[in-house]
Amino acid sequence: MPKPRADLKPNTLDYENLPLVTPNGFREYDARWLFGTELNLPGVQALGLGLGTLFHELGIAPRVATGHDYRAYSLSIKQALTIGLMEAGCQVVDIGLSTTPMAYYAQFALDCPGVAMVTASHNENGWTGVKMGASKPLTFGPDEMTRLKAIVLGGLSKPRAGGSYSRAEDMRARYLAAVTNGHKLSRPIRVVAACGNGTAGAFAPEALSRIGAEVIPMDAELDFTFPKYNPNTEDMQMLHAMAKVVQETGAELALGFDGDCDRCGVVADDGEEIFADKVGVLLARDLSARIPNAKFVADVKSTGIFEIDPVLKKNGATVDYWKTGHSYMKRRTHELGAVAGFEKSGHYFFNPPVGRGYDDGIVAAIAILEMLDRAGQTKMSALVSGLPKTWGTPTMAPFCPDDKKYDVVAAMTQEYETLKETGETILGQKIVRLVTVNGVRVTLEDGTWGLIRASSNKPSLVVVVESPVSEAQMRAMFADLDGRLSKHPEVGAYDQKI
Repeated sequence: MPKPRADLKPNTLDYENLPLVTPNGFREYDARWLFGTELNLPGVQALGLGLGTLFHELGIAPRVATGHDYRAYSLSIKQALTIGLMEAGCQVVDIGLSTTPMAYYAQFALDCPGVAMVTASHNENGWTGVKMGASKPLTFGPDEMTRLKAIVLGGLSKPRAGGSYSRAEDMRARYLAAVTNGHKLSRPIRVVAACGNGTAGAFAPEALSRIGAEVIPMDAELDFTFPKYNPNTEDMQMLHAMAKVVQETGAELALGFDGDCDRCGVVADDGEEIFADKVGVLLARDLSARIPNAKFVADVKSTGIFEIDPVLKKNGATVDYWKTGHSYMKRRTHELGAVAGFEKSGHYFFNPPVGRGYDDGIVAAIAILEMLDRAGQTKMSALVSGLPKTWGTPTMAPFCPDDKKYDVVAAMTQEYETLKETGETILGQKIVRLVTVNGVRVTLEDGTWGLIRASSNKPSLVVVVESPVSEAQMRAMFADLDGRLSKHPEVGAYDQKI
């Protein structure tokens, strides 16, 4: 195959015959491109050939589970990827339309060391990508992605004999049985299952019904145009829509799923939209009450309640803050042997006995319903109100080009390190803690904190602020942080603001 190029244009002879693969699509732990302008079908085939070459380099048996999410173009992309994998000598096992967690499950169920799931996750239509792994339950990290990029863009792929293709026709049934067997609610909790017309609609409502929930499907019809909103459990439009249906139907909660169903969002019975990090605290309370000295992992975007919660302290639980990103969090949760990992974006990572170590929105939804079931007649809103009070922002994403965002974060990190070293104050307070494992998280004396990091998936930064003092203090911290960011001309408009 010819060496991929980044300069091909649609409606040209070369575009139809040569691979288009732009360098920016290779992210920290998965791959994302705008299909058509940054990646064409021959480019996807080149990606498959490169991925298969990497699987051989990693020394795994070249047997790969592949699936695709529900978008107009995902099936054709999976087919092109499959051709490339087969050209690399891989035995491809196609599981059909699937959620990303179902593809991870297929690694276990079908004895496939490799996985290549075609999905743009929660990104808008127009995007595509691949989530990959070669050591279940883990997915690729920066080392593997750097090597994959070098192989594909450098024309280092190696065709091999022995490629084959087969279909696993019964994977949906096997997956649904695996995630629901042994789970039965003691009462029919009334729950809204919000799917955003994405892939989850073919899986989540049935799974929750199987464990005895009274399910109210919401936007569960498959429609790859996403006519109402993008299926993204951090998007306030989706959360607001979930809250409206909860209040209209008298449901006890709503559980929302993103485009590939590896995340879960929660709205309580009173219509409050609960960020996943606080749901994580509730789950950690529930799990640590039954598992002595439980260890948990939370990403750097997550609430500071993990550190101060009296219930977790009483239960002997400990929490490790780590890098944001499903690959980083999976690996850290696995390495520490933690009971679970929680990411503010809605990824939940449960090790046995709850899960298999990877992020699965349906497994998380079942864990949340079982937690509520064990709480008896206590409502979700009451469980939330029982947490230490904080005021926090949504996860905000100011635009910043991919080739500039890491430099901006490095400059902001240096600025805050200098402020801490010199003893200067922010909002009249000293900086008491800096966490720099992933961007910079700045904590003041009163516990108010702000985070700036580079998005791993999009040309943007990530900004989060929280205060245990007041909403006014939270807003003041955001204003200070935003003022410092605005000095960098590379930083553009926010996708949302408080």
